[in-house]
Amino acid sequence: MKQDKMNSNMKQTTQYLSAVVIAAAMTTACNNADKEPAKTAAPPPITTEVFTAQKYMMNTALQMPGELIAYQQVDIYAKENSFVKKLYVDVGSEVKAGQLLASMDAPEINAQLSAAASRLKSQEAVYIASKATYNRLLETSKTPGTIAPNDLDMALAKMNSDLAQLQAAKAAYQGAANTRDYLEIHAPFSGVISARNVNAGAYVGPSGKGSEFPIFTLQEQKRLRLAVAVPEAYTSFLRENDTVSFTVTALPSRKFIAQVKRLSGALDNKLRSQRTEMDVMNPDKKLLPGMVADVHIALKPSDSSFIVPKNAVVNSQERLFVIRVTGGKAEWVDVKKGREADGKIEIFGAINAGDILVKKASEEIRNGAPVPGVKKVEL
Repeated sequence: MKQDKMNSNMKQTTQYLSAVVIAAAMTTACNNADKEPAKTAAPPPITTEVFTAQKYMMNTALQMPGELIAYQQVDIYAKENSFVKKLYVDVGSEVKAGQLLASMDAPEINAQLSAAASRLKSQEAVYIASKATYNRLLETSKTPGTIAPNDLDMALAKMNSDLAQLQAAKAAYQGAANTRDYLEIHAPFSGVISARNVNAGAYVGPSGKGSEFPIFTLQEQKRLRLAVAVPEAYTSFLRENDTVSFTVTALPSRKFIAQVKRLSGALDNKLRSQRTEMDVMNPDKKLLPGMVADVHIALKPSDSSFIVPKNAVVNSQERLFVIRVTGGKAEWVDVKKGREADGKIEIFGAINAGDILVKKASEEIRNGAPVPGVKKVEL
């Protein structure tokens, strides 16, 4: 029994010593490995990608907001101080040119017309009498010595004076009649009544004298104007009769087409932009005046230009330039940039077709320094 126990203890001791020896051997191997010098990889060669400058036609588009406005719009006021007698239309009414919209009541104007008519009749009678007198004197004067020449001249002067008075009376009557016609308001053009600010019996008159607000606002809605403020940089690309497309928030699934009809020909002093108007046909009146449109304007160039990647242009604090490789050395060339699209940019400067330009330029490539590892790539 004791012998078996001793054998067991000896076996465990032997296993423990073997584990210690193995651990020591592994530690020594690791220390030796740490002492061996690390092998460093050789740095990759420096490569500078370049491309050949060429001219292309750059077709870009301008996305900007616009406003839909009525083709014609007018605020309608009463010409004379009066009271609203009757309204024949209301908000949303579609009216035709010349249609009666409202009638007014002004008793004093009717009285003025009656007085003018009386004066006209009185003056007509006076003129008829003076004309008859002159004609009789003229006929009698044909017999020598019967009528003095002075009397005939006085009769002629009286007739001419009464004729002038008659013409003045006719003009006064016509003026009173025209004033009375202002008591009826007619539509100046076909359209839709978009606002009504008075009721029957209201006192109305010219703007600022009897009415703070107009009686009606009339808009032509079957044809609209799309007004866009085109920035100065893009004015040369937009021409009359060009076609643009646009969408509105209320009808996101529909794309509308408009045609450029009017260019202001001048820049706004504040926005530095040119007001451009397009005509929009709107027969179903789905588009409403006042809507904001998202306008897509295709900018068609009139000539080709140099198009380079955006990374090829360095925009430093002092200058804007590209790097041209000439005789293996870098040459900074000042340029001006134009339009941008799809990661490319239009440049203008002392660049010639066939020049070798650095694709990814930076100020680290110094002017006049050698350009290492030139590798030509296609754009």
